[in-house]
Amino acid sequence: MTVVDVHDDAGPGSAPAPRRRRRRPTFDRISFMAVFLVLPLGVYGLLVLWPFAQAFWYSLTSWNGFTPPSGFVGLDNYVRVFENDTFRKALFNNIQLVVVVPLVTIVLSLALASVLTVSGSSTGEVRGLRGSAIYRVVSFFPYAVPAIVIGLIWGMVYNPRGGLLNGFLTGLGFDAFASFPWLGSTTTAMAATMFVMVWAMVGFYMVLFVAAIKGVDKEVFEAARLDGAGRFRTAVTITVPLIRDNVQTAYIYLGIAALDAFVYMQAMNPGGGPDNSTLVMSQSLFRTAFTQNRWGEASAMGVVLAVVTLAFAALVFVVNRLTGAEKDEGKRS
Repeated sequence: MTVVDVHDDAGPGSAPAPRRRRRRPTFDRISFMAVFLVLPLGVYGLLVLWPFAQAFWYSLTSWNGFTPPSGFVGLDNYVRVFENDTFRKALFNNIQLVVVVPLVTIVLSLALASVLTVSGSSTGEVRGLRGSAIYRVVSFFPYAVPAIVIGLIWGMVYNPRGGLLNGFLTGLGFDAFASFPWLGSTTTAMAATMFVMVWAMVGFYMVLFVAAIKGVDKEVFEAARLDGAGRFRTAVTITVPLIRDNVQTAYIYLGIAALDAFVYMQAMNPGGGPDNSTLVMSQSLFRTAFTQNRWGEASAMGVVLAVVTLAFAALVFVVNRLTGAEKDEGKRS
């Protein structure tokens, strides 16, 4: 007769809880963790975390880029960075970009995606405009072109002498734009550059939102139509909340692109624009390192740029979580 050890925790009349057996490590489990966990973490640490740690160490030295890093100066480089009027101007320009470019791009992308998916005929099946596939393909073209090529092309379009934009406007009778310097005026340089960035990225994010909207059940939009919701109300109160995670991802990627923006700015205004009106932090870093050979200070700028980028991403996650939590509580109540 076999005696079974039963704990008294379960109480009278209840079946004994089965004991959990610890799985012994096998070769398959160990090899799986080594290949799919340890190896990627090791590569990430070697190619991402270690260079960042090196940059932080260089930022604490007076390294000139040619000799081995030496001359520990502590936080002096960071003090010089924030006392530098040019870098503060570049930081302000980046803040302008991160506020305007993602917001305008996402609004336009959502509007176009809604038009191509659910804003077609008000009767019959819920669908977008006819031939929407052609619009998606055409609008994706700018994203397939390298950013440096886009910057150079638009630099020629904005050229005050023989540029396409001024020629088009003067052809319409606006003689004041005969030789207007779009990238050479403090009032228009940043706006013109923002337009190029939005133009280059709106097609890709429109396609992203189209795919997200198509993943939503059509019955939701049909029910909104039967309740009398118009196209704008449907987009704001139904489409956006249902694809909120996609919008969050798009905003983070667009914000990172706006905080960098080196390629577009360097292609259209390599000098930083009039009165540094289009200068960004990455351009200031490039100048400090490659023209002034102050690599320690440039490393400090890079660390500041990385911290600002991480803070922006964290802020987007926090805001999305707070607003999402409020909506979930509203649905539960």
